[in-house]
Amino acid sequence: MEGAAEAAGGQLEAALLHIMQRHHHESLHQRKKTERAKVDALRNAVRVSDLLVGTVDGGVQELYVTEKRIELEARAVLATIARYRKQTDQWLAATNEINSVLKEIGDFENWMKIMDFNCKSINAAIRNIHQP
Repeated sequence: MEGAAEAAGGQLEAALLHIMQRHHHESLHQRKKTERAKVDALRNAVRVSDLLVGTVDGGVQELYVTEKRIELEARAVLATIARYRKQTDQWLAATNEINSVLKEIGDFENWMKIMDFNCKSINAAIRNIHQP
């Protein structure tokens, strides 16, 4: 019986050793799998982060370009407004000058009518004097 107990003890020891080796092997396999998953997760997180930053940066860059274009267009509009203001001021000055000249012409015409009337009055008075 001792031989059978020894044999059973040896088998039990071998089975336990086998279970421990299998557990150790599966533990290493699980650790490698976890490490690989961790590396993949980190790589994917970096990719997602890069994509998000790229998307946000792209939007910011597009806004910056649009802002600069709007600033340039606003400057062009302001320059055009300044040019039109100057031209309008010139037209206003020319119009005022024309109005002044027309007024002077009107004043001269009125003076001519008064002179014509006075000459006719003097002429009539002279005729009345020379008529017997």
